[in-house]
Amino acid sequence: MTTELEVLSPLADPTRWELMDRIAAGDSATATALADGLPVSRQAIVKHLGVLERAGLVDGRRAGREMRYSVRVEQLDATAKWMAAAARRWDNRLAAIKRQAETGPASGEEGAH
Repeated sequence: MTTELEVLSPLADPTRWELMDRIAAGDSATATALADGLPVSRQAIVKHLGVLERAGLVDGRRAGREMRYSVRVEQLDATAKWMAAAARRWDNRLAAIKRQAETGPASGEEGAH
């Protein structure tokens, strides 16, 4: 099972993010098609796709002489759920801090200086 950090770290790279967007826009894509219009070589795209594949974000399958890549939706869903849970925890913490700030110091602390 891939951890969230192993998923988020590869997505932090703008080229890999662009590749994910391009792959998700269609059913699947080859490295050659994905490299079209990007300022990196096809070989660099293949390396980026390898990182995404190791992170469990894309699947590569052979189609004739080329590899076709598709997004692994289940890995993205699991990461999105983890991120939503983390956001809820932070929202709860921030709401508690806000409530505490709005109610002022707790009783007994006023003359503690």
